[in-house]
Amino acid sequence: MASTRSLDLVVFGGTGDLAMRKLLPALYHLHCDALLPPEARIVGVARDGLDDDGYRRFAGQQAERFLGRDFRSDDWQTFAARLAYAQVDAMQGDSFATLADRLAARPDGQRVFYLSTAPSLFAAISRHLDAAGLLHGDSRVVLEKPLGHDLASSRQINDEVGRHFGEDQIYRIDHYLGKEPVQNLLALRFGNALFEPLWRREWVRDVQITVAEQVGVETRGDFYDRVGAMRDMVQNHLLQLLCIVAMEPPASINPDAVRDEKLKILRALRPFGAGDVAARSVRGQYRAGASGGKPVPGYLEEPGIATDSRTETFVALKAEINTWRWAGVPFFLRTGKRMQEKVAEIVINFRSVPHSIFGVPASPFHANRMVIRMQPEETVDLHLLAKQPGDVMHLQPVRLNLDFAEAFRSRRLEAYERLLMDVMRGNLTLFVRRDEQEAAWRWVEPILAGWDASGERPKPYTAGTWGPAASSALLSRDGLSWHEEI
Repeated sequence: MASTRSLDLVVFGGTGDLAMRKLLPALYHLHCDALLPPEARIVGVARDGLDDDGYRRFAGQQAERFLGRDFRSDDWQTFAARLAYAQVDAMQGDSFATLADRLAARPDGQRVFYLSTAPSLFAAISRHLDAAGLLHGDSRVVLEKPLGHDLASSRQINDEVGRHFGEDQIYRIDHYLGKEPVQNLLALRFGNALFEPLWRREWVRDVQITVAEQVGVETRGDFYDRVGAMRDMVQNHLLQLLCIVAMEPPASINPDAVRDEKLKILRALRPFGAGDVAARSVRGQYRAGASGGKPVPGYLEEPGIATDSRTETFVALKAEINTWRWAGVPFFLRTGKRMQEKVAEIVINFRSVPHSIFGVPASPFHANRMVIRMQPEETVDLHLLAKQPGDVMHLQPVRLNLDFAEAFRSRRLEAYERLLMDVMRGNLTLFVRRDEQEAAWRWVEPILAGWDASGERPKPYTAGTWGPAASSALLSRDGLSWHEEI
């Protein structure tokens, strides 16, 4: 039975890009599927001079743009009735009285504060919420990435937010952990006896994790030039995916049981020494090229980018895990903007058979492979060899495909929908714990420092390609190739 307790989901940055592009569409879908609590209210918070009706009109205009065919006027009207607005300047404590007035009618309700703002505002918002008497013992706060730009700043933000919220009240969101194929990776590994005996160094040759984007920095140039691909993608998304692939079976699906195992992997990552940065990492920056059949500018020509910027838009890394299960197995991580395709996938390449009885040498390029794809479509493919029809024993690669759209006819929750539901339920399993985050920063920082110390510019690559040639060379030194090159 659904709880009748009221819920106020307060979105700071309520008129911003993330709120309009992801959060409100996710909440709209949950509303349409009757998954929002009946008494749930969404309160947008920003500095814009709007009232409730003005916010609803603005949100409705944006919803038609971002929801596309999913926008239905009747459903939107009932959803918009949940929307309210409070004009607040996050840096001015006095202005939080406006928010207090909006929440006063439901003093005993559940409160979730979603900080869809720059991380530099997290401490001030938390402090002013507390000073205004808006926090209860079970209030929750959702923090968007990037949380700081290094270990020290991350610790500072966590310390300041932690003065007002307990660790079990803090939801550090990584939307990749909410994607259906990532959830199914846990199910495949730990719900079936088939894969676990093979999920180790004796049978796995290498692992590749790629998150590639076709878009450039778009309107985020000022932000991106201060962050770069390592902080924006590797430190959080890619390392979290690596943990899901490599972690030991947890004792249960309990949040801390899962996160304890992920933390062990982060702590077992072989650190980068001074000599490793050049040998095990590649950073790149896109130049003018073509994307989607149209010419696009280089990174240095994008609005908001410094003309001498050395910010990386591409990263490829060779990671190694110092455990009995994974010793000697390379994990290749790659992310970039203005790449040839938009794709997010995990590729598990298994070893070839030790001896081929079919008259031809076993080829590593025809070995068994599992591909877990998160975008553009959500699928799991298992690549095998089978006999080609005919009177000759000739083997041919085939694949077993799990297409979630075909296998499960019901609508699948998008990542933000699932994670927002977990926040409302109080389920921390898919959210990053503080010690995980600090362990990730501790591994990433020597790489960033090594790049700075080298004085070298990022390697150029043409927009619309798969990145610098050095990325392919990173794998070829081990006799391997990226998945799309096989």
